[in-house]
Amino acid sequence: MWMLFILIGAAWIGQMILGYHQIKYFNRHFKDMRKLGKVVIGKNKGKVRAGVIVLIAIDKDSNIIQAKKMQGLSVFARMRTLKVLENKNLLQINTMNLEGMDKWTVKAVDNGIESYKNYLLEGTN
Repeated sequence: MWMLFILIGAAWIGQMILGYHQIKYFNRHFKDMRKLGKVVIGKNKGKVRAGVIVLIAIDKDSNIIQAKKMQGLSVFARMRTLKVLENKNLLQINTMNLEGMDKWTVKAVDNGIESYKNYLLEGTN
């Protein structure tokens, strides 16, 4: 019985260490993209399936400079470039611009766009 507790404890500690490294990895990409301009973050949480987080760097006119996504079930998920979004205006993106993306990435991009629109609305008040 003690061996089971030790095994569970070791797995929990391992998960904490790997999670810490994933957060550092995400923060490094966020910081690098922040140097390009404002960064919009969109997310689509996954419970049983892979969750998606998108980072979209935009200029002062809301044009997309760079876009990346991190998708996966584990702490081993890595950032991948979303070239299909680059050089488009964030506020003018529609479903036609998102062809070829899986539905979870589309939802994450939509979440980021809605968050950015809300941010703009709050700034006008």
